[in-house]
Amino acid sequence: MTKVLIASNNPGKIKEFKTLLADFGVEVFSLKDMDIHTDVPETGTTFRENAALKAETLAHQTGMITLADDSGLCVDALDGEPGIFSARYAGLDKNSEKNIDLLLSKLADVSEEERKAHFVCVLALSLPNQPTHFAEGRCDGRVTKERHGASGFGYDPIFLIPEKQLTFAQMGEEEKNKMSHRARALRVLQEKWTSWVGERS
Repeated sequence: MTKVLIASNNPGKIKEFKTLLADFGVEVFSLKDMDIHTDVPETGTTFRENAALKAETLAHQTGMITLADDSGLCVDALDGEPGIFSARYAGLDKNSEKNIDLLLSKLADVSEEERKAHFVCVLALSLPNQPTHFAEGRCDGRVTKERHGASGFGYDPIFLIPEKQLTFAQMGEEEKNKMSHRARALRVLQEKWTSWVGERS
């Protein structure tokens, strides 16, 4: 079975990846599973650059097929903030509650109609000594004025899908994984998997 390393230390993200990759016929490993403590600096200026930095660094270090993502929330009224700084919006400690508090404070005087936002996910798939491949996904929604729901992670409690009238945190894992930015990027990856990775065992 093909072994794939997920270049992340985010427990919520790892859980999501393992669920979404379940049908790929691969064995998924996190950095923790492999006892890897590398923290790749996200010095890129785009989601794509940051995803590539993480995937390529870990693929070179481990010799494993490595999948990395860079994802974030982009709010129209804030000119795309927090964007690539989503995880560390309120500080380098990457505290989700503080991030949400800061975002809500910046949107305090913004009307419901003007709170449009979208999640972006860029996946970078790096194979040792081969070109890096990319898959992208996007999910449109709106930022709520307060938290709703207890599932998910990150900004999920304040990201509303208007047609469902539910935040990601209210949906639960199964429903979220049908429409999330990460799920959409992984569907693109699945379509290209054999041509990019080949038949491996």
